[in-house]
Amino acid sequence: MTITNEPSQSDREPYVRHSNNVEHRDPIRLCRSQGCGTAQVAGRQRASSHGSALSRRRMLSSAAAMLATQPFVAATPVNDRPIRSVIYIFLSGGLAQQDSFDPKPLASAEVRGEFAPIATRTPGLQICEHLPRLAECSPLWSVARSVTHPYNEHSQGHMVMLSGRTTLPIGFSPSTPKPTDHPSIAALMGALLSDRDGLPSSVVLPEKLIHRTGRVIPGQLAGQMGAQRDPWILAASRFNARTYGAWPEYEFHHQRGGEKTADLNFRTPGLSLPETLTAAQFEERLELLSQLEDRDLYLKRLQETAPFTQYRERAISMLGDGRLSELFDIHSADTDELDRYGKNTFGWSLLLARRLAEAGVGFIQVNLGNNETWDTHGNAFPHLKDYLLPPMDQSVSALLNDLHQRGMLDSTLVVMAGEFGRTPKVFRLPAHYEMPGRDHWGAVQSVLLAGCGFGGGRIIGASDSQGGQPVDSPISPEQLAATMYNALGLNRSVHWYDLQHRPMPLYHGEPIT
Repeated sequence: MTITNEPSQSDREPYVRHSNNVEHRDPIRLCRSQGCGTAQVAGRQRASSHGSALSRRRMLSSAAAMLATQPFVAATPVNDRPIRSVIYIFLSGGLAQQDSFDPKPLASAEVRGEFAPIATRTPGLQICEHLPRLAECSPLWSVARSVTHPYNEHSQGHMVMLSGRTTLPIGFSPSTPKPTDHPSIAALMGALLSDRDGLPSSVVLPEKLIHRTGRVIPGQLAGQMGAQRDPWILAASRFNARTYGAWPEYEFHHQRGGEKTADLNFRTPGLSLPETLTAAQFEERLELLSQLEDRDLYLKRLQETAPFTQYRERAISMLGDGRLSELFDIHSADTDELDRYGKNTFGWSLLLARRLAEAGVGFIQVNLGNNETWDTHGNAFPHLKDYLLPPMDQSVSALLNDLHQRGMLDSTLVVMAGEFGRTPKVFRLPAHYEMPGRDHWGAVQSVLLAGCGFGGGRIIGASDSQGGQPVDSPISPEQLAATMYNALGLNRSVHWYDLQHRPMPLYHGEPIT
């Protein structure tokens, strides 16, 4: 039987995906910047702090009033899949394969770089010396050393690696997302997977990827499915054009080196009603809802979408669920747990990802660093050694060990990739950097895979002696995406629908085996 996400006239389930700006003090702060729908949930105080109890009916109505002006869409998700999760760790900028998971110790100095390889617990598998924790837990993961596509430009690389489609969409623009873009994997999973226990089925954190000039990087949004299906982006850290890395411990600038920015703040979303929203404000919003429901235009809009009662229930279920508040409040986690992951944006983000997977969220994309954090054109070796590899090594190994100890690796696939790899040979840009680095290289990159059968320190595919071309088992973005879909229990009969209600196949390649 074919399972699709085509809206049904008889049985529709609402999926809120983006909104217009709502003031910061509101409990659900849905932001839109540069066309990117962002669900940013704020406020940690309990509803009880208001000093007066509200009936469930009034709370439902008021929550709906808060969000009544937001666009939403009906979809028919896949309801009968087993409880599985994918955590897609994305390294924007592009990690150098030779300086991480595919060292070339026998190559010339300009190829092998400055780092030495170290042995892992898996015989025959060596990785960079600055990844000791991942070396220790190598039985939990595999590495695909032959992931390839033809693009060396950031936006093109983001598009293909975040959508799982090698061919660029018609009319593609590297400077802005367009409605003709391929939908991102995160957006597809948001439409196709069922929500569980009041949580979205697909989440991106801790921020959307924005260029230092302020433009949103293409490849992250719903594209042909329509902006109403843009993925939930839990913006725990705000965009900062001046700095990179796992702040506050590992903050740096590609040209200036290590630095500290005082105003950076990692605010994990809370789901309880804030103290600033009083009972009187609830009453005002209830009155607003009544006025809106009396308008013909508003009624027409409701008729074209899902039953509004379900929409109300979903909104208030997230606001009133104390369990969800605790889920998002990672700063109150056990000290030992925080120490294991690292007290920085990499560690906090992956700890939150583990909690979301444990709570039943199907797809979690974690951006380790803001846009181009891993773009090491120059000063590459000191920055990788001092600012990038240590927090990645600590947080990713903590995640894998946690999933293993909790018995979750059989049902959770972890994938770590960037938009591309980096050039085989080291080069210098003396006008911009004091020390050498590597340029963009789409021809090959190394991708870490763990869980759902990927373990034992397997090496999948191979690159040539310089780490420049795949020479065994080349792997496409389509295969990588298919591996995620397969791990989530989605089969080849699943389709998604564009804005013209045309069925589009989900799969465009075979899963990696």
